[in-house]
Amino acid sequence: QVQLVESGGGSVQAGGSLRLSCAASGYTYGMGWFRQAPGKEREGVAGIYTVSGNTYYADAVKGRFTISQDNAKNTVYLQMNSLKPEDTAMYYCAADGPFHTLLTGKPRVADFIYWGQGTQVTVSS
Repeated sequence: QVQLVESGGGSVQAGGSLRLSCAASGYTYGMGWFRQAPGKEREGVAGIYTVSGNTYYADAVKGRFTISQDNAKNTVYLQMNSLKPEDTAMYYCAADGPFHTLLTGKPRVADFIYWGQGTQVTVSS
């Protein structure tokens, strides 16, 4: 069983930046981020595979968000720049799932094995 612990959420004005971190208690073959706004479905944001380093992004965040990893620490980071009010959501770290399906725009939440508790990101206009 792998535990995921997120950190780095907070409140920022539009155009600002935040960096999220997610530390895993053990090895995972891929890690990434989903988000869920009130009244909306959970949606994929970004993912990265541990060995290949291949990254995947939702269209809504391409060019603004960057996912990276520190394999020695079993940690992934999400650098979020040029934040918009529509980025406001609870951000969840996920691990061990088909992150390449972010390319389809409809990754299945049930396909991802491990989840963190979430960290809130609020962007004000």
